[in-house]
Amino acid sequence: QLQASGGGLVQAGGSLRLSCAASGSILVINAMNWYRQAPGKQRELVASITRFGSTNYAGSVKGRFTISRDNAKKTAYLQMNSLEPEDTAVYYCNADLTSVVGRGDYWGQGTQVTVSS
Repeated sequence: QLQASGGGLVQAGGSLRLSCAASGSILVINAMNWYRQAPGKQRELVASITRFGSTNYAGSVKGRFTISRDNAKKTAYLQMNSLEPEDTAVYYCNADLTSVVGRGDYWGQGTQVTVSS
């Protein structure tokens, strides 16, 4: 199970930090990812981080967002700085993980981020 938190309303130029905590009988968390979906748009990959800390970002957020993870806490974070109205979306965390029942792809419930101009 993945639990996302940290969304909210912020003015343009502000910052938010999202968290995604994994729980359950997890053996290994492989990649952890953040996606977002704005109204009327397709879901897009924002940032990803591998088990060993390698990161990748969408071009629109590179230099403003930072993904990180704490393997001991089974938690991933998305630090979002210099937020723009275009960043308004529901943000979803996603993880490729291995549990006692096998390897699978899991999604959190989504957290709303709204950036006002």
